Amino acid sequence: MYIQNYAELTSHGQVTDRKTLIDIIEYSLRAADPYVATQNLVRLKGNILNVGDLHFDLSKRGKIYLLGAGKATFPVAKALEEILGEKLTDGIVIVKEGQQGTLQRVNLIQASHPLPDKRGYLAAQKMKAMAEQAKEGDIVFCAITGGSSALAPLPINGVNIEEKRKIHEVLLNSGATIREINTVRKHLSQIKGGRLALSVFPAELINLTVSDVIGDPLDYITDPTVPDTSTFADAISVLQHYGLFNKIPESAQEYLLTATQEKENPKDFAGKPLHTFIIVKSEIPCEAAIRRAKELGFNSILLTTTLSGESKEMAHIFASIASEVKTYERPFKSPCLIVAGGETTVSLQGRHGLGGPNQEMALSAALQLERMDGVVFAAIDTDGTDGLTSFAGGIVDSSTAMRANQKGLDLMQSIFFHDTAIVLNELGDAIKTGHTGTNVNDLYLILID
Repeated sequence: MYIQNYAELTSHGQVTDRKTLIDIIEYSLRAADPYVATQNLVRLKGNILNVGDLHFDLSKRGKIYLLGAGKATFPVAKALEEILGEKLTDGIVIVKEGQQGTLQRVNLIQASHPLPDKRGYLAAQKMKAMAEQAKEGDIVFCAITGGSSALAPLPINGVNIEEKRKIHEVLLNSGATIREINTVRKHLSQIKGGRLALSVFPAELINLTVSDVIGDPLDYITDPTVPDTSTFADAISVLQHYGLFNKIPESAQEYLLTATQEKENPKDFAGKPLHTFIIVKSEIPCEAAIRRAKELGFNSILLTTTLSGESKEMAHIFASIASEVKTYERPFKSPCLIVAGGETTVSLQGRHGLGGPNQEMALSAALQLERMDGVVFAAIDTDGTDGLTSFAGGIVDSSTAMRANQKGLDLMQSIFFHDTAIVLNELGDAIKTGHTGTNVNDLYLILID
């Protein structure tokens, strides 16, 4: 099982419904397994390598490399090692600290996420150097997945790794969307925004990626190896919109303000040997949840795969729909499961504690469900780590607020100060998975019986 504390989560509250919801979550995470997706896409028979509809005669090719960074990169690398065997010349992948497993032919390096550190910085330098070794006739697989910005930080000259870390921190605390955040980060990097691909060419570049961004935009999910659609002006606009420009280091400010067109990221790779496969799309867990719910006899509705906004406010939407179903049997009849995917945000200002968007949404939902029996809500980060915590999210029902009162825990205060992790854990409602091996959009489910 992905969920490690199943017994704890099903020891209280609406036990039967909690077990059902966890079953659906497990099914959804299995459907988003990058290892299986890679095995299905890449095949080797003798010297003939097939990648989707691409065919390569390796007897007429040079070396094969693997470059990767991200929270869903390890299973891709593991699958490629097994498929290619000794035909894989060399590789380097950078994963989040705590990743379990080993690789035989690929250098596996652990680094910090969501804030970058020196380990990732040094690993990113090695990755760029390996990319530059590739020659015409070689094949370079690139497995860039969510989290690569922090795990492979290679800032532009003049910005050091400590300053890069500060930039990440300022952006992540702002409430900006992941697209907006990456618009800035892409213009302060030596490898993002398509620049790693420039180091790979003229070798053949094959992207195998997993999408954790709404709408699956390539230059926001595997941006080091595809053309960039954003500009320096866009990056400055994001910083100004959120009042962040003067909060980032002066070295970064100066670079953005003085950058010329010649420093702009590449906008077109027409004619270049580049192929991109999204092996797991962002909506996959949502679609899987719907299938499993129908198998279990529930009316199932996929509300949206593009949910965004403040986490605590989104919780009110789910609770309102549940109330309408329970009271008027509209817009859906119970028993039903309502599913959504996306990525919500938490705007941090002033004092704040430890938590994450999914935990904040779960705890906010708990307040709304206090007098609503027969409803269970879960919010989970599919990579297994929500915010800066070791928890994936939370699962709550009408018992959550009651048990909090009995323990003297103030849910409203916890939400106000964005200090949700300790409370959810104390209540036995924090979901613990460890690294799941995948990283797609967050998953939100509300079960109404």
